[in-house]
Amino acid sequence: MNSQGFVSGCGRFMLAPVSHGPVAMTTDKTYSLEDPRRRRYLMHLLCSGAIATLPAGYAGAAWFGSSKKLAADKSVYRLKGTAFVNDNPASENSRIRAGDTVRTGPGSEFIFAVGGDSFLLRGDSEIVITGSNYFIDSMRVLTGRILSVFARREANRPLNLFASTATIGIRGSGVYLEAEPEQTYVCTCYGRITLASSLDPNDRESITSKNHDEPRYISNRPSNGSRIREAPVINHSNQELELLEAIVGREVPAGFGKQSYER
Repeated sequence: MNSQGFVSGCGRFMLAPVSHGPVAMTTDKTYSLEDPRRRRYLMHLLCSGAIATLPAGYAGAAWFGSSKKLAADKSVYRLKGTAFVNDNPASENSRIRAGDTVRTGPGSEFIFAVGGDSFLLRGDSEIVITGSNYFIDSMRVLTGRILSVFARREANRPLNLFASTATIGIRGSGVYLEAEPEQTYVCTCYGRITLASSLDPNDRESITSKNHDEPRYISNRPSNGSRIREAPVINHSNQELELLEAIVGREVPAGFGKQSYER
């Protein structure tokens, strides 16, 4: 090994430090979930066969660092770069609840929880949360990209996600969403949602997914009679979903993650 890393039959990789504890506040990309060095390190483990000898969950620890349930008085799990809560700079002590607006700066990444729901908000994103205290009734994604896991809702109290071109009804799901002015991307990673065009509420679809089964684009322009069309799985991973569930004290559903979808 030298200061630049290793060279092996699987290519060159860098060893990256692993963060520990429930909160890692840093601007160092070493700790980013999108860090290519950490991705290359995991690839080395895969190529060498070492990862096959590890107990379940250790691969996730190598990738993300240890993940623990957030304390009841904490909202923030990890921040890379800059984020703001109601225009105030976020810190590890920020509390986030219904009524708040949360946004991130360029290249940033903000992982936080509100009650039993948790979120990974990528850079240049903004959301508005509504509800009561730490219970979310609805959330508007004004712009950007967000991965979310939601606690189960009662049938008479679904949670609604709003984006520029789509409305999504949720009763307990893992959902990845990208909001652009003319198009919304939605992947139901697991669970059940009701998806509708914001421009035509009758243009709708119910989706039940076990493993990223039916991603969709919802456009502001119809094609073949509908604004909803099939999409690929993009820009989110199973490991991120496992982390989000862990920080609110849950696990992903049984059977989830038999296939791997990486950014």
